[in-house]
Amino acid sequence: MATIWTMGELLVEIMRPHSNIPLNRKGEFLGPFPSGAPAIFADTVARLDHSAGIIGGVGEDDFGEVVLSRLRQDGVNCENVSISSDKPTGVAFVTYFNDGSRKFLFHIDGTAATEVRDLPAELIPRVDYFHLMGCSLMINENFRATLLKNAGTFYQKGSRISLDPNIRKELLKDKSVQEVLGPILQYCSVLFPGIEELYMVTGQDVIEEGVQELFRNTPIELIVLKKGKNGCTIFSREDKINIPAFSIKEVDPTGAGDCFDAAFLCALTEGKSLLECGREASAAAALNTIKFGPMEGEINKLILEEFIKKNE
Repeated sequence: MATIWTMGELLVEIMRPHSNIPLNRKGEFLGPFPSGAPAIFADTVARLDHSAGIIGGVGEDDFGEVVLSRLRQDGVNCENVSISSDKPTGVAFVTYFNDGSRKFLFHIDGTAATEVRDLPAELIPRVDYFHLMGCSLMINENFRATLLKNAGTFYQKGSRISLDPNIRKELLKDKSVQEVLGPILQYCSVLFPGIEELYMVTGQDVIEEGVQELFRNTPIELIVLKKGKNGCTIFSREDKINIPAFSIKEVDPTGAGDCFDAAFLCALTEGKSLLECGREASAAAALNTIKFGPMEGEINKLILEEFIKKNE
């Protein structure tokens, strides 16, 4: 059993029940759902029977209870989640549109989500993978500095670093992608970009050129390109593997990418082939997509295996 940790914003998500309902229109919202890319990732790792840990912060309020109770229930180590008595739990409002786009309204900066404990180096364990999300690095300067400092310590202790660029333009503001993500790329072993994110990170507009740019200038060993309904492509320094997506009826794509990342790393630490890693990651993403809510998909090892067999 591998040990996989992450660090970043914990929040609840308040969602429009159907697509094409703008956030500025009066109407129904559903939630609160436990969320935050790091929370979705860690929860999936735990449900796949690996040791998951998270460093983050919530408020001493009902929303914080929603997040923590779910993570603890599923077996995530929450010992390093700070509980603030004077700042509320972070919140994200989200809506989707029929063209696949989505819009977020974040209330994170200045909340307990950014009150992340800066662990002393002697308390940081060696884990197999320490995973970060670009959205976490975009919230504010102090939060980014804390994340990078801790990532550096994990790296020095022998952990591999993985990154999902997870670019949120609502959070990026006036910073460039290279400015925000550049430092962590110099530690990164596994990168999980979407196509547009690959272009934004590398400044290239052709997939293969972007991939080679990263292999030339960083220590990255694997680039797992997520292409939504078109599956994924795994690039190593020696090979390229195309894996189709599973055919499903989409209900809610929220959190699918984070489930994908978690399942891929779990399979990788189990010594499975890159093809198997990609298929298990795609299956986890699909299972989350057929349920409403950011981390409501029924995911565990048995369900994952049965889903893959049924849909081969």
